[in-house]
Amino acid sequence: MVAVRVLGVAVVFLVIGLVAGIFISPIVMPPPRTEVVSIKFVLDWAIQGPQAPFVVALEKGYFAQEGLAVIVDRGYGSADAVTKVASGAYQMGYGSLDAMIEFNVKNPGKELIAVYIVLNNPPYSVITLKGKGINSPKDLEGKKIGAPEGDAPRRLFPVFAKATGIDPNKVEWVSMSPPLREPSLVKGEVDAITGFYFTGYLNLLALNVNPNDIIAFKYTDYGVELYGNAIMVRKDFMQQYPDAVAKFVRAVNRAFKEVIANPEMAADFVKQRDPLVDRNVELERLKLAIKDNMVTEEVKRNGLGAVDRARLERAIKSVVDAFGLPRTPSVDEVFTDRFLPPKEERTI
Repeated sequence: MVAVRVLGVAVVFLVIGLVAGIFISPIVMPPPRTEVVSIKFVLDWAIQGPQAPFVVALEKGYFAQEGLAVIVDRGYGSADAVTKVASGAYQMGYGSLDAMIEFNVKNPGKELIAVYIVLNNPPYSVITLKGKGINSPKDLEGKKIGAPEGDAPRRLFPVFAKATGIDPNKVEWVSMSPPLREPSLVKGEVDAITGFYFTGYLNLLALNVNPNDIIAFKYTDYGVELYGNAIMVRKDFMQQYPDAVAKFVRAVNRAFKEVIANPEMAADFVKQRDPLVDRNVELERLKLAIKDNMVTEEVKRNGLGAVDRARLERAIKSVVDAFGLPRTPSVDEVFTDRFLPPKEERTI
């Protein structure tokens, strides 16, 4: 009888323990879902070789791996890209620092900020041909130079003129649409043109110009310290989604290193993204950009994406002077390094 009572008590305690265990055991919850942030990103121009870092990051899934849903659209010039980002149509964009600086000064309260430099040197240049009597920048005086009115190298020609001792008032400008630029030079309608070197050079080759007959005065070869294109973001988006901005930059930086190491691969992805492009032309355009604009001595010292603050300060002043802007922004208004990956991840 005692044994039965003991057994009964044991069973009661066992049941109580099991019931209590149900209530006191920790509940295993599924891990919280990471919010996917959507980013619309606008380029400065069509999808070409120099835009490969963004194409590779998208097509290889680097944005998706960071928890970002990214759409990359072609652009129609840096000024257009800046305006579209500022309007809210896009959260981030890619364009020249000079276009962004001008917009920011003229549109207080709508400023953008750069978070990653892609073109450490701008591709701005004056291009001419042998037989035009132009063997040095000084020879441009008294000559006709063709370019669209909004062309960045044309608008920043005063910076180049100051660096080379040219009297800008002795140059005659001939306005034209971009497709007419190189044909006008070949036909002799103008003596020189301004534009992006890697575009003007390749367009002249497509017109059967002997590469040995092409003479280019690249602005940066003559002491012009401007920066080129950068990733830009609206400040309100940056403040609301700082982690998303950092992830976007990290994905691009990852792709950028691969593009530099393997341009052939990058050109394949550009062709995949836009089947209408000439893959070999875009490969050559990318190689020219890597050599002249992306991988500079400064980049080798400081890593991809960064700036030299003293140089940027001088560049800002040059842009302000050339555009006649009423205010000179500070370096911190133009660029922030808070979203850059560690230097060891940006070293090439």
